[in-house]
Amino acid sequence: MEINERGYVNPDVLVSTEWVAEHGNDEGVRLVESNEDILLYDTGHIPSAVKVDWHMDLNDPMVRDYIDQAGFERLMSRLGITPETTVVFYGDKNNWWATYAYWVFQLFGHDNAKVMDGGRAKWAAEGREMTREVPAYPATAYRAQARNDAPIRAFRDQVLEHVNAGKPLVDVRSPAEYSGELLHMADYPQEGALRGGHIPGARSVPWARAANEDGTFKNAAQLRAIYEEEQGLSPDDEVVAYCRIGERSSHTWFVLTHLLGYPHVRNYDGSWTEWGNAVGLPITR
Repeated sequence: MEINERGYVNPDVLVSTEWVAEHGNDEGVRLVESNEDILLYDTGHIPSAVKVDWHMDLNDPMVRDYIDQAGFERLMSRLGITPETTVVFYGDKNNWWATYAYWVFQLFGHDNAKVMDGGRAKWAAEGREMTREVPAYPATAYRAQARNDAPIRAFRDQVLEHVNAGKPLVDVRSPAEYSGELLHMADYPQEGALRGGHIPGARSVPWARAANEDGTFKNAAQLRAIYEEEQGLSPDDEVVAYCRIGERSSHTWFVLTHLLGYPHVRNYDGSWTEWGNAVGLPITR
């Protein structure tokens, strides 16, 4: 496949639309669509794909946190997934919510997971089959490991320690959000934070710069030009990425971790919604 020629440290984490067309119905493979637009799946999706609603399926309804181990086990059982199942994520908007779902799955140790390069848009642009039929799979008795946030998730106080230590942060929001002009991307309601700006010391690298026009990821040389030559990052760095609620930064986490091989990258999912509202935390404009 072309992927192996693009210089990624972990090329197996990506699959092509051709691979999905050939193997999406294989036993032991489960396609998972996760979109920003939670109604998009119902208008048509890849045959055999199930839907993961980032808001209802992955988040605790009462606490601003993710589902716990028991909740993850129930979700996996409902989707017919076992620990041995290869889960292939894809979605809209350059796969930003697909990589978010992928990241949440890693909190529970389901590392037998991949992302379909190019996502939903590339599949549709190639004229491939879509269906409105929702598949049903036999429930499984999934047993997950206890959720382990520490390796890939950062919390507010940890981010403050990170800032005080002068370690690198990557703000993946739009330039206008980074400057404080906007509280959300353009054309979205400007809500979620009392203050605009960015975390002191954070470097502005909008998440979508890592994607080509067709939604596929740029090759490793292009990515290193952005993150290393332009921003001065190194695989030896401890990096924290953030956005507004952690979904765009999960895309950057995926790029740095899996495509460029950075071993110490955490996603601050509290992001600007938390930091911009918190008492006593510093900001920069």
